[in-house]
Amino acid sequence: MSRRRSSRRKDAAVEVDLGTDKLYFRIGEVARIVGVAPHVLRYWESEFPMVRPDKGRNQQRIYRRRDVETLLRIKHLLYERRFTIEGARRELRGNPQACPPAAPAAAFLAGKSLDRVEAALDDLERALVEADRPELADPAAYLLARTGASTAPRCAAAEQPLLARPPRS
Repeated sequence: MSRRRSSRRKDAAVEVDLGTDKLYFRIGEVARIVGVAPHVLRYWESEFPMVRPDKGRNQQRIYRRRDVETLLRIKHLLYERRFTIEGARRELRGNPQACPPAAPAAAFLAGKSLDRVEAALDDLERALVEADRPELADPAAYLLARTGASTAPRCAAAEQPLLARPPRS
């Protein structure tokens, strides 16, 4: 039993941070994460036997998290290390964990970051509406109350609430 748990911890250390806890992904989501077109993913499925997404009731491909990590490894081998498809297949067949995965696409990571910013703005708006407290309209005060730390540099003008500052000319 403990042997199985230790192998899970080892696998967890290799996992790629996809910015989500989802276990299953559709082909469009995987294409955005990996940073290639969907037809490239379908081609890689035909060339790499270790990538076999399931198909749902509506016959759409459903990729597991493990498939996405394998696709990122394939991308690393093909695009960064310039392997041929046959060479990448051999490399992955030998020891797939030895090959580091490529980082998720920058556009995907930027989208996840934007989602977090939008969620924080929604929280701020909700807090203002529910509390009817205009002093929370100051972003620095909101960040200080939410995280306990200010991200903005301190200055004398920053000590005043945003609503009490004189208008800018």
